[in-house]
Amino acid sequence: MTELKFEDLLEAGCHFGHLKRKWNPKMAPYIFKEHNGIHVIDLQKTIAKADEAAAALKQIAKSGKKVLFVATKKQAKDVVAEMVKAVDMPFVTERWPGGMLTNFTTIRKAVKKMNALDQMMHDKDFNNISKRERLQVQRERAKLDKNLGSIADLTRLPSALFVVDINKEHIAVAEARRLNIPTFALVDTNCNPDLIDFPIPANDDASKSIAAILKYMVEAIQEGLNERMLDKENNVEEEKGEEEVENMEEGKSESHEEGRPRRPRRKSNATTKE
Repeated sequence: MTELKFEDLLEAGCHFGHLKRKWNPKMAPYIFKEHNGIHVIDLQKTIAKADEAAAALKQIAKSGKKVLFVATKKQAKDVVAEMVKAVDMPFVTERWPGGMLTNFTTIRKAVKKMNALDQMMHDKDFNNISKRERLQVQRERAKLDKNLGSIADLTRLPSALFVVDINKEHIAVAEARRLNIPTFALVDTNCNPDLIDFPIPANDDASKSIAAILKYMVEAIQEGLNERMLDKENNVEEEKGEEEVENMEEGKSESHEEGRPRRPRRKSNATTKE
């Protein structure tokens, strides 16, 4: 995992906050200064908080759990979709479906319906129905895929939530807090960091700033996944080694029994008398 550098964050514009009149006083510990009526974020604290969040995400990925990424704003949706796909994590970049976490069973039913429509469309009898019915099925399938396609593999509640712009995604944050799901987020100077378990102070409006932070988080997740795979391989090798040792010991014991000299049989009394 590459190190998060001060110069890279500065170049990406992670230090730019909002106007002073729009700030949230709870962000005061993360603000470096005010310049021309705009708050400037302390990038040293950004790096410290990003390292803390990356370490936690790495452990979650290493344990085989899922992190749900949420970013529906225009500047973030393409960046999130592209980067998160690389680590095979679920994400929401369209509208957040209300109750996605608190009413997860209903969302799973919608995903199952989408899979059922897939099977219907691949069935040979699908072409036999009327053109109007085919169009209705295809439109419904496209709508479900747009909203739920990226979470089709999410069979259980995620173990963590990563949010870009917690003010815009306040419903997602509220649902996660209600279910005690750990939250990670980029928090700008107009946000309340107390709502987030792992806040990362940074500009959440510029695509370059979002990409810089998100890249670091994705790399941490990838490192956790790699360590998980390595642990699995080591466990398999250990099990094979134990089996080989057991087989060798069994073979030795069998050969020892075969090579053991047999005792001569005693002659019966009748034979000796004769």
